[in-house]
Amino acid sequence: MDIVCLDLEGVLVPEIWIAFAEATGISEFRRTTRDEPDYDKLMHYRIDLLDQHGFKLKQIQDVIGSMRPLIGAEEFLDQLRERTQVLILSDTFDQFSRPLMKKLNWPAIFCNSLTVGDDGRVTGYKMRCPQSKLTTVKALQSCGFDTIAAGDSYNDLAMIRASKAGFLFRSTEQIKKDNPDIPAFETYDDFLKAILSNLG
Repeated sequence: MDIVCLDLEGVLVPEIWIAFAEATGISEFRRTTRDEPDYDKLMHYRIDLLDQHGFKLKQIQDVIGSMRPLIGAEEFLDQLRERTQVLILSDTFDQFSRPLMKKLNWPAIFCNSLTVGDDGRVTGYKMRCPQSKLTTVKALQSCGFDTIAAGDSYNDLAMIRASKAGFLFRSTEQIKKDNPDIPAFETYDDFLKAILSNLG
């Protein structure tokens, strides 16, 4: 049985931290997993930046509430879910994901969680498990699933390479150049065809 594992940000919805950077006018928040392979380093950078500017969780959530899925993402996901099981594997957080999942018709998502102080300050984060995307793909495989994985960033490469088929979607030129053996797509139509052609 097949299950498709998709990244969230950059694949189905805009990058949350880039949207926050645009909303606040602070360009430093634009740094994402496309730029920084070390997720722990990236998150500590973000938390320090939030503290520096006095931002709290509610202000990030307000920006997320105004976001829409990428154009074509809802239709792509609906068509894919008609044919196979889909699981979103994301390094985003429970406190961020719910409004976005509603706009995508409630697909299943595994993500992480933030630690938040009584005053609303983001104080840290907790990964669901180590190397969460790769660990989850391997766990699904141990349960008898054949996985097909796709994403756009450095933190997606391990799950893509561990799967029976894997793709990059709207990734950076550098990531595509560094991984020329991974098929890369820019449109949902081509992306959907590639996934469906690999279903058992």
